[in-house]
Amino acid sequence: MCGGNPLSASSLRNLALSLVTGSIILLDQLTKQQIMRTMRLHESIPIIPNLFSLTYIRNPGAAFGLLAGSSNAFRMVFFGLTSIFALGLLGTILLRMPEQDWVGRISVAGILGGAIGNLIDRLRYGEVIDFLDFYVENYHWPAFNVADSAITVGVIFLIIHFAFEKRMEPSTESESSSVP
Repeated sequence: MCGGNPLSASSLRNLALSLVTGSIILLDQLTKQQIMRTMRLHESIPIIPNLFSLTYIRNPGAAFGLLAGSSNAFRMVFFGLTSIFALGLLGTILLRMPEQDWVGRISVAGILGGAIGNLIDRLRYGEVIDFLDFYVENYHWPAFNVADSAITVGVIFLIIHFAFEKRMEPSTESESSSVP
């Protein structure tokens, strides 16, 4: 044989999933670094008046600031253990998902990328860097970041995918119980 072994279809699919996860991690970390380099903590730059600003904050808690008032030691142990559990669970789901289930696998790869992005922040800074701030006048949605967006979009796509997948599968029970 003259050429090397071509990549198998399975290897190409896994490479694509790795690229999705890695791209999300990279984009998340690059955007956070840019915000930290160019803005002061709590600085806000309006992008769309009365709707969206870039606002540099640090969130020591979970989603929506949950557990932000807890001690640093408790948060580090809690988030460390939950992150390990979540990453293990996502990895297991990804490995057990059928290779032909592209929507499901890409959704999980996105969630995984987001989870790793926020875990990197927790390990480096003890908190997560957030900067996407949506609001209407004085009513603000909690600020978030690229990793949070990837997790949210991945979960939404996964829920929709599983809802439609279950609806489209033929019922095997009714088919096997009917007599010709």
